[in-house]
Amino acid sequence: MLTVSCDSPGALVALERPRPERQAGEVLLRIRRVGVCGTDLHIFTGNQPFLSYPRVMGHELAGVVEEAAPESGLKAGDTVYVMPYLSCGRCIACRKGKPNCCTQIQVLGVHRDGGFAEYLAVPEGFVHKVEGISLDQAAMLEFLAIGAHAVRRAGLAAGERVLVTGAGPIGLAVMLFARLRGARVVGLDGRADRLAVATEHLGAELGVQLGETDEAQLSAFTDGEFFDAVFDATGNLKAMERGLRFVAHGGRYVLVSVVQGQMSFADPEFHKRETTLLGSRNATTEDFETVIAAMKAGQVPVAALATHRLSLAEVPTRFAELLDPARGVVKALIEC
Repeated sequence: MLTVSCDSPGALVALERPRPERQAGEVLLRIRRVGVCGTDLHIFTGNQPFLSYPRVMGHELAGVVEEAAPESGLKAGDTVYVMPYLSCGRCIACRKGKPNCCTQIQVLGVHRDGGFAEYLAVPEGFVHKVEGISLDQAAMLEFLAIGAHAVRRAGLAAGERVLVTGAGPIGLAVMLFARLRGARVVGLDGRADRLAVATEHLGAELGVQLGETDEAQLSAFTDGEFFDAVFDATGNLKAMERGLRFVAHGGRYVLVSVVQGQMSFADPEFHKRETTLLGSRNATTEDFETVIAAMKAGQVPVAALATHRLSLAEVPTRFAELLDPARGVVKALIEC
């Protein structure tokens, strides 16, 4: 089967590997769509903190069941999505119902090989049948679920003012689900095209471009009070440190980004606001179900988000294109 491996930063290699054999407790999938995530781009550029090379990337997966045990509840031909966070089910996080931050988590495409391949064997508990949505939509569930999870973590209420810094796919997903909660949403990013997607398709009230006047614009929108909740989705350490200044007194700061290194901020600023600081990692089945329901209700503008596509065979030669801001990529889908 065709497989694409990232052997080192910047080096993608097409390989022919044997089709995996389904083991007990596994489902063999024919991968049909793979969403390209910021994590994949970070792996390609050598800026992913949880990874060793070589690695087969790909964790936003939709496919068709090739083989499954009868007791799995799945059968050949079923359309499925994959929950890519393989959790242990035993640790303190799993016992608390938080498998998304399992102490022994194995994320497909990060800790173990993922779906840049024609076939993949996955433990059956992480394969979910879906009906009523397309393969493209199923491949987009994971990044949208990360946004839905962050919004759920923040406990947003209708009418609250929300700032999302970073208008990549994850940030756009946060904007979408914050708006569906009834929040008043503002996006902050350096790219005007991404902000246009937020305001034209996702219901954001305002898109503010990074620059000398950005703080003044954010202050004006909130009458100087700033935001009940600020979500960072930049993947940039300096931006994460700066974001605290935009949190209103009594507000929440939700870090969706993961970066290497340590961040710091002024303790007096943190304390005088009585800031609630939240990390948000991955997503749970509940969040995937939230996204599926929104898709079925027509609330997710798939066509505006899925802007680019390429075949699995084209990945080694075309993947670097996805890093070029001039191409206006929001979400790229790989067809297998």
